[in-house]
Amino acid sequence: MARLILTLLILAFAAPASAQAFQSERIAVTARGAGPDVILIPGLASTPAVWDDTARALQNRYRVHVVAVNGFGDTAPGANARGPLTAAIADELRRYMAEQELERPAVIGHSMGGQIALKMAADAPGRVGRVMVVDASPFFPSLINARATAADVAPIAEVARTAVLFLGDQVLRQQAGAVGERLGGATDAVVHAMGWQGGDRRVLAQGIYEVMTTDLRADLARVIAPVTVVYGWSDATDSPRHQVDQGFRQGFLRLRRAARFVRIEGAQHMVMIDRPRQFMAAVERFLAQPAASTSSTARP
Repeated sequence: MARLILTLLILAFAAPASAQAFQSERIAVTARGAGPDVILIPGLASTPAVWDDTARALQNRYRVHVVAVNGFGDTAPGANARGPLTAAIADELRRYMAEQELERPAVIGHSMGGQIALKMAADAPGRVGRVMVVDASPFFPSLINARATAADVAPIAEVARTAVLFLGDQVLRQQAGAVGERLGGATDAVVHAMGWQGGDRRVLAQGIYEVMTTDLRADLARVIAPVTVVYGWSDATDSPRHQVDQGFRQGFLRLRRAARFVRIEGAQHMVMIDRPRQFMAAVERFLAQPAASTSSTARP
């Protein structure tokens, strides 16, 4: 019995307990593996399950921190049931980095998670080592209409928020075409094929509103970390995935140093699931590049 108790104690203290010790009403973080730190942030209405293959491929060489957003999937919403969402989550992740003493981690965010990753890098430029955004833009509507502004999109976003709040998230799928037409087409980039896993209506409603109206382009000048942008692409000229290629590149022009762009043919919004082998190759190249020094200010 004494030996069994000792074994259990050893296992308990050997396990990665840092994420368990972190308390938050907005997110939960599970850490696995050992090595340089990598944070994985899911997108709107997605659970950590979207990162299962990625985390499994990395955990033998990296310490992987997989984020769950309260209110997505079957989790309780907690503090995410009220007020702003993405900026508050970015703040919580910066607090997590500080409490767990993460040394300039690599941050990979998908969709809304990509915007959160950019927000983290802009608000704590010396704390984030590098950023990969996966099918994410500093301002999503600019992928559809380069002249769109947050003020232009706000009325449409409010309709989407109200519809989800009062009618449920299924209405968003049904109305995606109409929303896209008002923005000029190419709905895939904003509200279609998001890997929607549902969740609390209040959190989903606020999330879709912020995804449509958040404009981080002015914040990019504060980002020191190197940025890699990975997105689905098609060589068919009549495909929305072909047409957004230039939109992704234009969206990141205000970075201090030019972003690296990796387009993955045949992938849609869920790049890591649609083309896992090509996506992991992009992740390996991203993690192999050196992080920028905290004093880095110039474009390469």
